[in-house]
Amino acid sequence: MTAKSENDEYASPPCLMHELAPSTDDRQWADVRRWRKAERERLLGLRRSVEPENKDRYAEGIGRELDRLIGNVGGRIISGYWPIKAEPNLMPWMGGLEARGAACCLPVVVEPNTPLVFKQWRRGMKMVPGIWNIPMPADSPIVVPDVVLAPVLGFDEACYRLGNGGGYFDRTLAVLQPRPLVIGVGYERLKIRTIYPQPHDVPMDAIVTEAGTTKPAR
Repeated sequence: MTAKSENDEYASPPCLMHELAPSTDDRQWADVRRWRKAERERLLGLRRSVEPENKDRYAEGIGRELDRLIGNVGGRIISGYWPIKAEPNLMPWMGGLEARGAACCLPVVVEPNTPLVFKQWRRGMKMVPGIWNIPMPADSPIVVPDVVLAPVLGFDEACYRLGNGGGYFDRTLAVLQPRPLVIGVGYERLKIRTIYPQPHDVPMDAIVTEAGTTKPAR
């Protein structure tokens, strides 16, 4: 488990937030939603603050840590992601997986507020704009991944993640069978003490940053 981050403090938590526990209570969930909105804005600023000269180095370090964590990729289907909003760019790492015997795929939004599907991807293949203009494979079969990489905007010691707010990964992981190995990917500066997880939040099996791997306490 990585050492405590200097960025693990809350950003202006709302009144009584420290007393919140996971709950479906409408009022408390409204407080959590307001806090998460503000926290996402703060964390997005932190992610965008990664120095240009460090981006490639951090991505290479994340790739090496993923190699250690996943192990042999031969015969496995690994879902990456097309980086947006200053997410770590792991496409070079993904591009090298095929030579090691893996198949790759990318998550695709078919319709708003529905689970993702995963379409097979290879380096150099034709891409077309998807929803929100995120590139997706043009003519490619849908597959079921063995490993899913989920970019994080924020994460905590229990390996719960904050994403961009659409809830797509949570919806997908709730129904995906068999459940894959799910690894959150981000920068160490995005670690916070808690995201105040709610019943619909799905924890990652591990979080990988340029500083190493965080796994939830068992």
